[in-house]
Amino acid sequence: MTEADARIRLYEASDDKRVKFSIGMASMEGLAVANRSAFLHPFTLSAWVALSCIMIQYLNWWPRPEYGFLGYLQPFPAFGCWGAVILYLMDWFNRPHFEDASLDLLRRPDVADIANYYRRSPSSGLFILEYAGKFVGLIAIDASKDSQSQSTLMDKKKLPSSLKSKHTMPQGTSSVATIRHFYVEEPYRKAGIQKDLLAHAIQHAFKGDNTVKEIKVTTTSLILYAQKCIHDAGFALEKPIGKFGVYGWKLDLLVLRRAQWEKQDVVS
Repeated sequence: MTEADARIRLYEASDDKRVKFSIGMASMEGLAVANRSAFLHPFTLSAWVALSCIMIQYLNWWPRPEYGFLGYLQPFPAFGCWGAVILYLMDWFNRPHFEDASLDLLRRPDVADIANYYRRSPSSGLFILEYAGKFVGLIAIDASKDSQSQSTLMDKKKLPSSLKSKHTMPQGTSSVATIRHFYVEEPYRKAGIQKDLLAHAIQHAFKGDNTVKEIKVTTTSLILYAQKCIHDAGFALEKPIGKFGVYGWKLDLLVLRRAQWEKQDVVS
């Protein structure tokens, strides 16, 4: 990939709709993965087969060779019926977490006023990755004084006073930066282009202001391309922060400290 093909640039006002759409889409991407993983879980498959066999036995839908090829298809409706029911139940259990998370992200102050929010620290920035002039992905790193706030614009009582008005957001850098958004479109993931995007954001955060001592990010095994990329960049588990979904998938908080990054930078 040549420099003429790909570039990483700062967010511009014209990117607003695309960025907000991608943030919401990235949050909901995990739902499809969660539903598929839940359906293919050994316990789910066992339940599917067992319930289908009970239905086949009750309705006497076992294969009937005397009807030729079509006779062997007789049990299939039972498997189809229970498969649809189980898929619906998986989505019903998993969907609330992802819808709430998506709404939460879109209601946060950094999404409400992207340009002003990410100007607050020289180590902050929302970067757009383009390939041949097309949008490929984005990453947002927040090193402002509110970098660890999880409050939304709906939480008026919990929202830090510095964020209650977009016109009075103070400048300054925190010792802890947070990767708030990270997304790369699926066709480009096999090329590993997300590694370049993440490396750019990390370098920007640590070199922008020496105040930044560490970068934190939340990951889940459902989004494997992002999790692998983050681990490969040197992030280490700080603590598990929760579970979600029908099979209790983990949410982990990972951290990359400046000393570790500088050591990797020297080696490379």
